[in-house]
Amino acid sequence: MKLDRDQRQEARRIAAELAQIARSGEVLPGSLAERRMRCGQPGCACQRDPTRRHGPYWQWTRKVKNKTVGRFVAKEEAVECRRWIANDRRLRELVARLEAIGIECLEAERRGD
Repeated sequence: MKLDRDQRQEARRIAAELAQIARSGEVLPGSLAERRMRCGQPGCACQRDPTRRHGPYWQWTRKVKNKTVGRFVAKEEAVECRRWIANDRRLRELVARLEAIGIECLEAERRGD
């Protein structure tokens, strides 16, 4: 099987972007959510009024062995986590596109193109 010229060019662009992200090392799976919470104090306003909940707190969650694992991160860390998570999602998109190119190539071979 051989890639056509356009597929080779796209694969090279994908490889360059993958390499750039890999060199940064800034990849983090999962998602980041803002949480506002009630405390355990019976007389606290957060118990009666949802608009007066404590926070925001930032929670990073991911899957480990098919179970969701969470951890709270500081506001400053949340900014970085958001960028790292975006890199992880981009990596997944790029790999999916490479897989699609491979499927296209195999299907073209099967058709005799």
